[in-house]
Parts: sequence; structure tokens; C-alpha cells
Amino acid sequence: MPHLVTEERFRVVRSTPLLLPTFIANKGMTSISTFDITKEPLLDLLRDIQQGKIQLVDFQRSWCWDEERIERVIASVSLGFPVGAVMLLQQGNPDVKFKPRLVESLSLANPPVPTALILDGQQRLTSLFMSLLSDQPVWIDRGKRYPPEERWYYIDIAQALDYPHTDRRDAIWGLTVDKKLYRAGQPVIDCSTPKKEFELGLFPISQVFNFPQWRSQYCQYWHYDPQKLDLIEQFEALVIKKFEHYQMGLFVLRAELPKEAVCYIFEENNKRPSELTHFDLLTSSFAATDFDLRSDWIAREKRFSSHQVLRLLKPTDFLQAIALMVNYARRVNAQQRGCHPDKLPKVACNRQGVLCLELKQYQCWMEPITAAFEKAARFLHTQAIFDADDLPYPMQLVVMAPLFAILGEGTKLDRVRQRIEQWFYCESASGIYSRSREAVAAKNLLEVPQWLKGGETPTTVREAHLNAERLQSLVNSQGATYRALAALLRRDGALDFVSGEPITAARYFDEKIENHHIFPQQWCKGQGIPRSRYNSIVNKTPLTAKTNKFLGGKAPSEYLAKLEAQGMSRQRIDEILRSHLIEPTTLHNNDFEAFFEARTQALLARINRAMGKDLAGEPLPENGNGNGFHPKRFIDYHAPK
Repeated sequence: MPHLVTEERFRVVRSTPLLLPTFIANKGMTSISTFDITKEPLLDLLRDIQQGKIQLVDFQRSWCWDEERIERVIASVSLGFPVGAVMLLQQGNPDVKFKPRLVESLSLANPPVPTALILDGQQRLTSLFMSLLSDQPVWIDRGKRYPPEERWYYIDIAQALDYPHTDRRDAIWGLTVDKKLYRAGQPVIDCSTPKKEFELGLFPISQVFNFPQWRSQYCQYWHYDPQKLDLIEQFEALVIKKFEHYQMGLFVLRAELPKEAVCYIFEENNKRPSELTHFDLLTSSFAATDFDLRSDWIAREKRFSSHQVLRLLKPTDFLQAIALMVNYARRVNAQQRGCHPDKLPKVACNRQGVLCLELKQYQCWMEPITAAFEKAARFLHTQAIFDADDLPYPMQLVVMAPLFAILGEGTKLDRVRQRIEQWFYCESASGIYSRSREAVAAKNLLEVPQWLKGGETPTTVREAHLNAERLQSLVNSQGATYRALAALLRRDGALDFVSGEPITAARYFDEKIENHHIFPQQWCKGQGIPRSRYNSIVNKTPLTAKTNKFLGGKAPSEYLAKLEAQGMSRQRIDEILRSHLIEPTTLHNNDFEAFFEARTQALLARINRAMGKDLAGEPLPENGNGNGFHPKRFIDYHAPK
């Protein structure tokens, strides 16, 4: 049996197969990874924590238990009740390194290399360590609105012996840092000296494992009074012995488990509102080799802050982009070595793909990918996509960064950019990233560069299609298709109804842009027009907030007449309406149905042209829409050796 945690004193009760996802089970381990079930005296476990032999994984959240939970775990141990097993990870696997940190409240001048890390049970072990062995007050979490407090915990000897008539929790008292308890309208309970503890019959839980010494002083104080001796003996037998003989159940994960398995197990056993991300896991993993991933990301995030379209970029997005690039480069290298197509490395940016990143790979690509994100932001700016809220799918950035890194100087060629535009609008309007985002991203990164070199049309471009029925059925003005259409309208010169200035100018100067109903909802309801029809994105267009308020709920003919009354000519009004692909006569006549059908066709023509297709969804002739391409002008990509 392999050496377990810290010392040979762990007694293995049972060795059990651990069922893991297929991607982990197929990592080539000598056995389907196992954990050992054992138990450990509580005192020995806490001493290992005190000496730094057992530490936390750095990505664990901070200690955050409130007073009630601490009292509950102390009460359970004092009764010998189970408090749940703890999960530890054996150390010693050179391929699985996480940065360790000491348990809260513990400070060591030279912390040792731990022999085990706590994966599950942090809150329980921290609470027990602080209250029983640290000889310091216990920190109490009081939520985000209040600062933490400190408590010394005591057990009322008489009440503890009255169990079960008195709930054991009622026998546990939390005193302030000065060892006093202040209660409104009642005398202060003061345990600031051992003498006062003896008088009140309150035993300090911090002295559980030093009980003989405390009992000796207690007996001396009471001059060995027989009643007091009997009381303290009962307390020792029924309470103190429970602590001294308490056995904590342990699940010990063997050191040979791969990193992906450790991360999977940690997540499954640490459910919380904010899921642990692969950024957290890699931060800890890289920290084991003295690289601060979090600080590196903060610096890059600051660099990205000059581009509003990148303001919602998450560290996990950045890691996914690097994973795509690393896997793509690995695949290209394999192709150049003559690897059989069936055995080429996969390109992936899923959780497993990110967790497999090595520090040297991250360091190799962190600067090129950062620069590529900035190039992507510049490209999006040319499409009138200025802010993160304008982007159809956040995942598009994750693919565009490695794509731009692959293309290099090729992105400066007009025809390359035209095809990138075509691909961009195809994936925006097709809804392709609404499902299997990571798989789609990987496929795009494989197919688009080949297409740009004269290869087959990417699946995304080939299969993208938007017909009238689907367009009319879409109602979400925050959806990808509407965002793509709104970007095209802005890019192609849509003007504000009232000011007449380009929407792009208003957007640039941070004037709020709203998606306004062209035929107002209130008017449509009065005309009996179905909600599914008037709420369609066909009846919406980007306008400034001031214009939205100006139009209100009036009939189109009324707000257009109001514009004329303010001095705008009919010709100018019609010009502005056409910039939004609106047939002016349909608004002047309040003809919703004619408007709806005419704008449907106009929007379809605009988005399909951007997608390089006709209204039937068939590809336009090469060079017929400015999306032609000459493969010889593409600069080929060669992966670094």
C-alpha cells in the first residue's frame, strides 16, 4: 500500500475505486484512480495543521463560518457525533503541483512543504483548529456588511452535564476578545482570569487538550471540595474524553491522481454559488512554480481597458484563447512532422484543454494573444462594434484572438479582412454559439485559416442561413442576430431620427443608444397587432435615448409630422428612415403590414450580403460582393518549433 498522509499511523479501512469522467479515466493511469478511507485522531490532525504538514490549496476560498456553524461543530465533537469526513490530497506527484497556504490564524516563520492538502473540510478543520489548539480567539464571519469579530469559546460545565435536557449548543458560550460577555440588562460574564473561570464554572475550549493542568488549578481553587471534584470528573468523562478520543474520518486521494481528476473532485465536493474556475485552478498550479497568474491577468486587464469592446473579457476567456492557440500550434507541428490525420492532436478550449496548459506554454503565447485581442478590437471597431454589449457572442473574441495571431500580417490584407467579415456575420446571424460553444470555437479555428488559404468553405459559413420566418420570429433585442443587424446599420450610416447625426457618433461619445420600436408598442396594441409581430426585431432599430423619449407611443405619422413641424424637411426625414432600411411611405401611412414585410426583406438583404449569400441562402459569386479572395496573397502560418 502506498505511503499515506504525513505518517504511517493512518489506518486504512477500505480502498475504493473512484469513478471519474471518461476524459480523466483515459489519462493512462496504472489504475482507475483510487482514494483510501481511513480515520485519524482529531488531536493528531490538528497538530499536523499546526506544524504546517497539512495545508490548504491556495485556490480555496477564505474561511467564512459564522458563530452558529462554529458552535454546532464544537457541540457535535463534544458529544462524539460525526461532523463529516475530510478529504486530503497526498503530495509527492511532480505533475500535480498546487500552491499551498497555511490554515487561517496560523503563522509560521518557515512553513514546511506540506505532505497533504485539504480539498474538502476546510471550514470544519479551521473552526476546530482555531477554537481548540491555536490559543487565539476564533474569527467570526459576519457577512460583507460587517467586519469580522473574535470569540473565545467556553463550555458551561453544569449545563453540559445536563444533556440531553439542555441542548449542548446552549452550553457553549462565545465571549468577546477580552473574554467577557455583555448582555443587555444582565451582569457581565467575565472570564478574563482562570480564577473567574473557576468561579463561573465555564471551561475554556482552547484548553481541551491541556485539561489536566486546568483541572489541577480548578481543584486547588476549590480546595478539593468533594462536590466540585465529582463535577469535574463527570465533565472529564462525558465531555473532555469525547474530544481526546475523537476520530475524524478521512478520504485520502492518492498522489498519482492527475491534475484534472483532482480539480474535478474538488469541484464536486465544494459546491458554492461562485463556481471555481479553471483560472483559479491554474493560478494555484502556476504559483507552485512562482508565477503569479492573477497579477499577470490584472496587468493585461488594465491594458485591455482602453478598448470598451474588451471590457467584459474574463480571465477564463483569455485562457481559452491561449488553449486554442497552443493546441493549434501543436497540431500544425504534428502535421509538419507527417503525422497521420487520424492521430493529429485535437484543438480544444474546454475545461480539460485549459487545465492541461503548462506554464511555459502560457508564457510563450501570453503576449501574442494579448496583441491579437487588441487587433480583434480594432477589427470590431471597423464594424461599428464599440462596446462589449454590441458584440453578438462573447465567444467570438475567444476565437478571433488566436485566429488573428495565426494570420499575423495577413490581417492587413483587404481581401482577408473581407472574408473575416463574412465569417463573423455568418456566425453572428446563424445562432451557432448558442450551443456547444467550445466545440464550435475549436472547429472554426481549424477551418477558417484553411479557407483563407484557398481551402474548403468553413462549416459556419457554409451552413449559415437566415430566412424571413426566423428573422420575424426573433424578439430579443439583446440577441446575437439583432446585435449583428444593429452593427450593420451603424456601420452603414444609420442616422438618428431627431438629431440626424450618425448613430456611430452618438455611440462614440457615450450617448445612450436604445433599441426602439419603430411602430410604438402602445399604438400597435391599440390596432390589435399581435405581440409576436410588433415585438419582432424587424420593428426595432437603434436610436438615442432622447429620440426614444421624443417618439413616445405616438403613431409613426404623428412623430414624423412633429419632426417636420420642428423644421426637418420631408426629404431629410425619408433619407433618415432609409438609413434604417425603412420604406418611408409605410410610416407616413401608418401601414404596419407593408412596413413589416418591406423591412424584413431589406434586413435579410443586408445581413445576407454581409454573409456572402443571396436571399435564398446561396453563396454569392466570388468577388461579387467584395468578399473575393486570392489565396496566394495569404501569409502562411508556421508554428514555432
